[in-house]
Amino acid sequence: MLPSWPRQCLVVVALLFTSALHAAELPTSSLTIVTGEGKQLSFTVELANTPAEREMGLMFRSSLAPDAGMLFDFKEPQIVAFWMKNTLIPLDMLFIDKTGRIVRIVERAVPGSLTPISSGEPVLAVLEVNSGTASRLEIHTGDIVDHPIFQR
Repeated sequence: MLPSWPRQCLVVVALLFTSALHAAELPTSSLTIVTGEGKQLSFTVELANTPAEREMGLMFRSSLAPDAGMLFDFKEPQIVAFWMKNTLIPLDMLFIDKTGRIVRIVERAVPGSLTPISSGEPVLAVLEVNSGTASRLEIHTGDIVDHPIFQR
């Protein structure tokens, strides 16, 4: 039997390999945020559509492109909570209702934190982007996310 540290290293390598494969398999889509001032902000997002994809999220990633993100589609509006376990990069979380309206923004979620981050109200989706994106691009609650999953 291996000492505990080599086993732990093997587990980490396996998780990183699994997450890399997972990331390569997720479909991508274009998404636009229309701000209250009329600015149109374009992103390329990975789509986390299944429970397994939503559970993995952006865990074990070491970077995210400035115009990229992950859109978590919950299929039906519901109160959701996220945590940052095994997430290596700080993120902004945009909670979005079924019409595409941003109802809550949590900026600069702390990597590795186990503190739940709740939507506070039913949402259809959550968009995760690099930390500081909401502030840098002046994204606010009430702004509209344009993507096919939202009803208009």
